[in-house]
Amino acid sequence: MNVSLEEINQSNYEAVCDLDVTKAQEEYVACNMWSLVEAHYNSGHTCKAIYENKQAVGFFMWVLETPVKMSIWRFMVDQRHQNKGIGRAALTMAIKEIAAYPGIKEIEICYNPKNPVAKDFYSSFGFKETGLDDEGEDMLALITL
Repeated sequence: MNVSLEEINQSNYEAVCDLDVTKAQEEYVACNMWSLVEAHYNSGHTCKAIYENKQAVGFFMWVLETPVKMSIWRFMVDQRHQNKGIGRAALTMAIKEIAAYPGIKEIEICYNPKNPVAKDFYSSFGFKETGLDDEGEDMLALITL
């Protein structure tokens, strides 16, 4: 498996926008096209395509929340490429890339507490739940570097 995180640009944004999760996952994941638009019009947002063997198979977006905290707002792997270890490899790379930002001491991720896979997956990376967000909808989990 050859997984990498790549910049999103004119040559690959359409492929990223065409990626989809399963019907059952749709309520948990924002649309990649919307995320790219959001990142374009807001500062501090970084978007990356997840590639496997030179093909776009997933998407990340992380946001600088404070000078010491980066939050992963979006993370998805296309339904045709799930259950191959791509998400695990990509999240490992994303954590390393985020940790390399000067001054970052915390990485936060949020997920729907009804998502049956998220808690176990993220806790396996060392994310510890800190409680629900301000709206009481999403669970927040944090890694301290």
